[in-house]
Amino acid sequence: MKKVCLLVLMLAELANLHAQPIVEKLKSAIAGLEKDAQLRHGILSFYVADAKTGKTVFEKNAELGLAPASTQKIITSASAFELLGKDFRYKTRLGYNGKIELGVLKGDFIISGSADPTLGSWRYSMTNEEKILEHIIKTLQQSKINKIEGSIYIDESGFSIQSVPDGWIWQDIGNYYGAGSWGFNWKENQFDLILKPGIKVGDTTKVVNIKAVMTGFYMANTITTGEKGSGDNGYIYLSPYSEFGVTTGTIPIGNDFTISGSMPNPPLHFANQLKSILIGNRIRVDNDFRFYMKFYNGPGWAKTIWNVDSILSPRFDSINYWFMKKSINLYGEALIKTLAKETSGFGSTEKGIQIIKDFWSKRGIEPSSINIVDGSGLSPQNRVTTHALVTVLQYAKRQTWFQHFFDALPVYNGMKIKSGSINGARSFAGYHTSTSGKEYIFAIIVNNYDGSSGDIVKKMFKVLDGLK
Repeated sequence: MKKVCLLVLMLAELANLHAQPIVEKLKSAIAGLEKDAQLRHGILSFYVADAKTGKTVFEKNAELGLAPASTQKIITSASAFELLGKDFRYKTRLGYNGKIELGVLKGDFIISGSADPTLGSWRYSMTNEEKILEHIIKTLQQSKINKIEGSIYIDESGFSIQSVPDGWIWQDIGNYYGAGSWGFNWKENQFDLILKPGIKVGDTTKVVNIKAVMTGFYMANTITTGEKGSGDNGYIYLSPYSEFGVTTGTIPIGNDFTISGSMPNPPLHFANQLKSILIGNRIRVDNDFRFYMKFYNGPGWAKTIWNVDSILSPRFDSINYWFMKKSINLYGEALIKTLAKETSGFGSTEKGIQIIKDFWSKRGIEPSSINIVDGSGLSPQNRVTTHALVTVLQYAKRQTWFQHFFDALPVYNGMKIKSGSINGARSFAGYHTSTSGKEYIFAIIVNNYDGSSGDIVKKMFKVLDGLK
């Protein structure tokens, strides 16, 4: 027994001796970063835990709430895995009211949105726009409908008409990464603006094409020509439901250049595409499309709907892969509304946030440590602690769906981590196994840094190198 006790003590001492250099390395690296000129007026938060025991390895300002940027997606992702399930699939319902007689629908054909962010997306073969439009036409044909005496109604009644969360900034919401979430999303609510630069720096640019069906839409282009190789510095200012947008900034001199924006009204753009497909298939619709937004305070439509078909999304674990790997903000906003819809019957950002806070509160995370206003982390108003991020990552590691969650994390600096970047904020959170086999879970956030984003990232990676 004495020999066994002695062996246990020796092993504990060896573990302590191994941990001590790690702690000292991290302490020295953090001290160096805090003294760096880039953080003269900035602040950081850092937390590291032992992946197996859950014990704290190192912490600095771990309970301080900072803007987490896209590392916040970790919280949305884990919440969705738990509350929706890895096999969850969005369902866009196709149905009608009235009755069908001799190929004529005496009523409306209704497409009921489920906030599916993959509808029309090019990322999956089953969701691309051609497949979705073809599915709808086949449903009409199989229902023996070649004429609709009423209209086609795009129903979003299960979701809030507020597509953009509070706290998003004007510079973001017109650009592709600032696409809001509707009850009916289409082609990731994104369009491409193709511009021709001038022949010399400072020249005006010309709009060559807007790659989306944007009927009745006007864009005032003030983007000018920048230096060769200067990259995409163009911005689109465009609010939801607007018919008018403005561009500013620069694109590099050279060939035609594409910048991507967020659709101001995805259901309308979808309807414009579907119209031409209906005409091509000789399916007549007597009245124009109707939209939930226009009838929000009106009489609406007949509530008795005969559902005839559904369009299913990929499973959630596949959606999450792109959500985390490519950091698609739209997916986060759709998911947070979906959490609300599936739990309470109505999909709003505010209700989704409350559901997330309540869920994690029951698992030991104080609501004030995940003080969020959206599902993606795009808002600079979000405040999350590194301790909360690590706690979520620890929880995820114990779940049956963990491998799907882990596989979706990108690799940066030789580590499986989710990154985050908004103006003045950089962050990383994830998992790493050291060369000695020690497993760590960590999160680091820097806010209000000065100078180059690339430079601060290199310095943050230097800190994380202490875990290798």
